[in-house]
Amino acid sequence: MQPATRRRTILAFVAVSTFVYSAALKAQSPDSDPRAVQPERPTVATHAHTVAPGYIEIEAGTQGDRIAAGKRAYFAPIVTKLGLGSHLQLNLTTPVVFRTLGQSNGLGDVSVGLKWRLLDDHEWLGDFAILPAVKFPSGSLSGDTGTGSTDVSITAISSHAFGGVAMDINAIYTRLGSARDGANVRDASNAALWTASFGFPVLGNLSWAVELFGQPTIDGTDTPSTAALLFGPTYLVSPALNLDVGFIAPFHGDMPNSLYAGVVWNVGRLFSPEHALRRHR
Repeated sequence: MQPATRRRTILAFVAVSTFVYSAALKAQSPDSDPRAVQPERPTVATHAHTVAPGYIEIEAGTQGDRIAAGKRAYFAPIVTKLGLGSHLQLNLTTPVVFRTLGQSNGLGDVSVGLKWRLLDDHEWLGDFAILPAVKFPSGSLSGDTGTGSTDVSITAISSHAFGGVAMDINAIYTRLGSARDGANVRDASNAALWTASFGFPVLGNLSWAVELFGQPTIDGTDTPSTAALLFGPTYLVSPALNLDVGFIAPFHGDMPNSLYAGVVWNVGRLFSPEHALRRHR
């Protein structure tokens, strides 16, 4: 299949799938159970909602990238989320990188972020949040488990519900710090990422996730833009436990095909909500 034809086919699939399920599903009321999971995976995008105050939730999974013929790269992103208040959530990301025999393995770059929901049910922005984050060079640049730089990012998040369909739109700006690998120095630069994610129920506790995401060329560099499609089922085992599996297929630029699988588990209450930070009005 030619690249242009494949691109049109993928976009048509997303549009038709979203339209069909939007028309078929009924509206659902939000779940007030504090143990109810708030999965931010498997999509690249995140939603504007936060874990209940005082509760802790863990997202863990693995992703395998086909870099080249006979060469694979795997990593296990682990995100710990803690509800600090009704509209505030702390994120701690601790990825683990592991590859085929003979390649470097180890801890990737750790990042810390704070999601703050500023608006609820806005006419245009829906539920709107921002997520500033800092990524530290805890991984190894020479071992290819990290970038060697301290990066600062800000994510704007707009979440909407159309009947049973959830839509999350993200725009991410990242300031990439400089890095040194021996005698080689990489200058500081800028990067951006856009995402459009859709989730809808299929049957019972079975749902489906579809997402388009990409990285445009900015900062005056020659780095080519990229875009990909993510899709796959999710299954709610219990209100506190959700499973996912799926595939990432690039359709523009140089990106690997990827398989992923993971779990989201609301562990329970870590501290009393009475001691959580309250939203300032």
